[in-house]
Amino acid sequence: MNLAYTVTQNELSDILLNISPVRPVFIWGAPGIGKSALVQKFADDVGLPCVSLLGSQLAPEDIIGIPQIDGETSRFMPPKMIARKEPYVLFLDELNACSQEVQKAFYSLIHERRIGEYHLPKGSVVIGAGNRSQDGAIVKTMSTALINRMFHVQLVADPNQWLEWAYSEKIHSWITDYITQRPDHLFSEPPKTEEPYSTPRSWHMLSDALKEYGAGEKDIPENILKVLAYGSVSARHAGMFLAFIKQIGNKNLLSEIIKGEARFPSDPSQRDVLYFVAQSFRGKLLMELPKDKQNLDRNTQQLVHRAKAMIKDLSHISLEIAQMVVSSEDDKVLPEWFMIEIIRDLPRLIKK
Repeated sequence: MNLAYTVTQNELSDILLNISPVRPVFIWGAPGIGKSALVQKFADDVGLPCVSLLGSQLAPEDIIGIPQIDGETSRFMPPKMIARKEPYVLFLDELNACSQEVQKAFYSLIHERRIGEYHLPKGSVVIGAGNRSQDGAIVKTMSTALINRMFHVQLVADPNQWLEWAYSEKIHSWITDYITQRPDHLFSEPPKTEEPYSTPRSWHMLSDALKEYGAGEKDIPENILKVLAYGSVSARHAGMFLAFIKQIGNKNLLSEIIKGEARFPSDPSQRDVLYFVAQSFRGKLLMELPKDKQNLDRNTQQLVHRAKAMIKDLSHISLEIAQMVVSSEDDKVLPEWFMIEIIRDLPRLIKK
């Protein structure tokens, strides 16, 4: 499912606070984007315990329980982890990964907040979550009856909000510094092949690995750093991250170049650093240049003026990397008005 509008981490927290007490909420989002962590944070914020059930590992009896003889009749006894006396948050993770039979078992639980004769305690909250079909995860078609019983939101990763969380959770400084410079690398769409890719969860995983090895406090062999980075995030991002670490002592280099206080590194031994700084430069232009030239403010006008000079300087060092800055090969395109000015001033940047 792809909804017309998406929500960020903070917006989702607000929606859960206002809507989930009266209607079950279903959170759509790619694997690793932070759905489970946000539900746990919501439960902590409202002071309720959180019980998580993983849809892909459930059988119907895990929800409705098993029959027990009661005199001349029988009744179903719901599982102990669900049949609680105090209100709680019931989180049905990977709900759209469970079988149709398990989905049926959820109907009354989601719609009426009951299982057989057992009713969830007043004040309890039911939240579901699942991946999208294009994510390559285990996904089954969700019945229309189940879809229609829930309020749906689609979560996207917001780098600024993630960084706020990352600082509070003491994520490794190399990670926070890198995402500050390359916010577009926080998340990448799941690949069609079996390989690591970048998500808030995978950057958190890389942070944990770096801490365990004492990175930053002691020297870590370059090969180990490569194993950690390439084993956690996408190959492209891992290579950029390693280049960033290499120039960590001069992490403000791009800002200094923009201000005219420094220049792009031209030494062949620093080519990976040059590539990282150039990619960061491209990312900054993609984020800050408006689609319409009429929307330029004074600061952005200064950035445009400086960017043209920087691209010209970069082309003298490496025409290939300068072409990369203005390319559209990754489906992210600089504003048309800016490209027209670049082509007019630097026609040799056009790839033949």
